[in-house]
Amino acid sequence: MKAAMAAPSESIATISAEPVKLLLVDDDRDALLALQAILEPLNQELMLAESGKEALRLCLDHNIAAILLDVRMPEMDGFETAELIRSRKLSRHTPILFLTAYRSDEQLFRGYDLGAVDFLFKPIVPEVLQSKVSVFVELSRSERMLRRQAEEIARTEQQFRAVLEAAPDAMVITSEDGCIELANSRADALFGHDRRALIKRHIRSLIPGWTPVEAGGAPVPERRLSGIREDGSSFPAQITSNPVATGGGRFITTAIRDATDQVRTEARIQQINQELERRVAERTAALTYSNEALRQFAWAASHDLQEPIRTVLSYSQWLAESSKGTLSGREEQMLDVIQQQAARLHQLLGALQQYIQVAESGESKWSEVDCNAAVQTATSNLRGMIEETGAVIECAPLPRVMGTNIILVQLFQNLISNAIKYRSSDRPKITIFAERDDDKWTFAVKDNGLGIDPKYREYVFGVFKRLNAGQHAGTGMGLAICKAVVERLGGRIWIAPSESPGTLICFSLPREPKP
Repeated sequence: MKAAMAAPSESIATISAEPVKLLLVDDDRDALLALQAILEPLNQELMLAESGKEALRLCLDHNIAAILLDVRMPEMDGFETAELIRSRKLSRHTPILFLTAYRSDEQLFRGYDLGAVDFLFKPIVPEVLQSKVSVFVELSRSERMLRRQAEEIARTEQQFRAVLEAAPDAMVITSEDGCIELANSRADALFGHDRRALIKRHIRSLIPGWTPVEAGGAPVPERRLSGIREDGSSFPAQITSNPVATGGGRFITTAIRDATDQVRTEARIQQINQELERRVAERTAALTYSNEALRQFAWAASHDLQEPIRTVLSYSQWLAESSKGTLSGREEQMLDVIQQQAARLHQLLGALQQYIQVAESGESKWSEVDCNAAVQTATSNLRGMIEETGAVIECAPLPRVMGTNIILVQLFQNLISNAIKYRSSDRPKITIFAERDDDKWTFAVKDNGLGIDPKYREYVFGVFKRLNAGQHAGTGMGLAICKAVVERLGGRIWIAPSESPGTLICFSLPREPKP
């Protein structure tokens, strides 16, 4: 290099005194003026461009010593601009300093691959900027005295060193076969070697499991291997390898990070997950035991209370019959209340038993059930109510589904009964149909009754939940039993909006049995 720079002192003095042209590129006018103010003390010729296109035009017309290029710009960002600058002969070797507010390995590698000599991260420190730009001013002046090949080698080496030292991890650049060409200071600290001792050694002496990137291949995804320090101790190493093509050949850049803390964290997370799984299992077992106890209590209560309630009802009826004409009006009214409440309690206990049976019906005895036959059975069971109200039941052809006949009959019977019970002044009309939808059947039961306020559409599916309880008889278990049946069969039930008066209850059932 000294021989290449040899020249008469007068020529060197002339070159040193001549201002060089610096191109500042940023779409933010205020940021551009700030850069200009910082660099004016260098007494160089500053050229300003507010877009990539304007920067390209100036590069065509002028011999630029260095370019300060903002990465994020509209229409054409800094990387695209740099690529076009590099494609033009006059500016092919012009140094580019990228300005960015975002620090990422991806930007660093892309920028250096496009020929960047450095990255400056915003907010810009004036002294650092002046110092870096001063270096490139001097490089520009010296460049006139260097041959093109020496210039390319120097630029490539500087490029590699900038990549290494700017990286947050240990960085090692090797030839394609793994021979170490360059390493950064973080590699010294991580492995305990002096970087000069690493040159020309094989990278497998540091990372035994290292494999080269195939020619023309993509970057190797991040992986974890073992690293070996100078004292022989090992540590978990997180590495990423990327191919880099330069004028001097093809190299592989390997970023290496000590993953000891990450491994400890992963082990701790695994331990916490195992502890959580254990606690969930214990809690699940406790809830299962609690639910079983509640189920047994509910069943016993609904079963064992039936006989006493029947006794109360029978005796109250006998007392009412035997004491006709001997009781006062008040006494007869009180006796009538006893009979009504006993009958209602008997009805509630029966509905509760039915709900428990439906909710616990097993799947082992499931078979294919014809829903048309289930609807016919349900309407037959409700014949008295249908004839009394003059209700009209219209049923389109329905599919066959997996389940048990008894619970599907109960489902349709409860929905039809509910539609008749909550009828309007018009003659009840109930329409039942089904549609195929991918992997399920969607059934609909539409009536012309009183309808349900949207705010109660979830409420009515609860146990013992009733609307207009004083006006209509019932247990409040009908729709709760329907919900239990549908969910047992692997579907869901809901009240859908309807354009016409009445209620539209829909439920879906899978076309195939649950796995």
